[in-house]
Amino acid sequence: MPLVAIQPSYGNPAAKRHWQDTLDKEVPFATGRHRAALTPDQLQKLLASHPTGQARFWGATAVQDRNMRRLRTGDVVLFTGGKLVRGIGEIGETLQNSAFADTMWSPDPTKGSWHNVYSLLSFQPTEIPYAEVWALPGFNENDNFMGLRILEGEKAEDVLQGLDIGTYTDSQNKIARDIEVASAIAAGTRIVPVEGLHTTASTYQRDARQIVVSRAEALLVREYIETLGGVAHKRLRTPAGITDIHVSGPDSTEIIEAKSSSEHNYVRAALAQLLDYAPHSPQPADRLAGLFPTRPADSDVALLHRYGIDCLFRSEPGVFERLEAPPAAREHMRVAWAKA
Repeated sequence: MPLVAIQPSYGNPAAKRHWQDTLDKEVPFATGRHRAALTPDQLQKLLASHPTGQARFWGATAVQDRNMRRLRTGDVVLFTGGKLVRGIGEIGETLQNSAFADTMWSPDPTKGSWHNVYSLLSFQPTEIPYAEVWALPGFNENDNFMGLRILEGEKAEDVLQGLDIGTYTDSQNKIARDIEVASAIAAGTRIVPVEGLHTTASTYQRDARQIVVSRAEALLVREYIETLGGVAHKRLRTPAGITDIHVSGPDSTEIIEAKSSSEHNYVRAALAQLLDYAPHSPQPADRLAGLFPTRPADSDVALLHRYGIDCLFRSEPGVFERLEAPPAAREHMRVAWAKA
């Protein structure tokens, strides 16, 4: 499981200059003064991760030495500032080198060089309001994320799942695993358990890197929540994952799973997740609903209804329609939903 670093990066003029110089564009580290400041070993490591000789970089001063030693290739960074997650990146290589850092950023007048340097395998500019992070389990409203923060374990997983972040490293590991399984089946050999699989970077392509930050579902959820008229809602952490919307009131509880498409495989995924979440609701769920950007096909609506699940869909901007499951189907399934 990757660590997640929350990195303030846009709060003052110096940080904004750093952003323009080393996040908005790549740094040609393999030439000129940048190369001259790197040790041979550091240059070799950077070229292994960035064969083009260019990469985006960020850094931290000595105050963060301890935190920075924890970060590794594949960890995720949320770059924050001005009430927004402004970018999300995936760490490539980490190194300590004041001379190299000083070729990119002027030392801080009081804290010194930004000598804890890390490159980014991938980087995606975003505009995610802090409110979406605050809505995740374990976060507090009005947390302005002052200072570098490293999240691990359950809290890191909540961020990756809750903001729908898919890393380049994770996607390549999945590809490598698929190749391993397919090769074993084709060869008639035993499949190695996933925990025993150690795939090197040389076994798969390392081009066209991109961290994936899916926003369609989050925006759909935000628009739907605006129609609830102040009804209490939250995101709930369960052993099966984080719910998109958990609506609770004095008389009923509803779990809603949003999807970015109304195609069959998305409807089927919503169905599976809702049935997985339901037994873990603090109060037994009265309703389950899939939330979609358009009306699914009749056959897919029928699939949801078969399991007592309502279908919500966006009929026009700010307007959602609900196709309710037959009451008999819902009552029949509520017994299964409530089982722990």
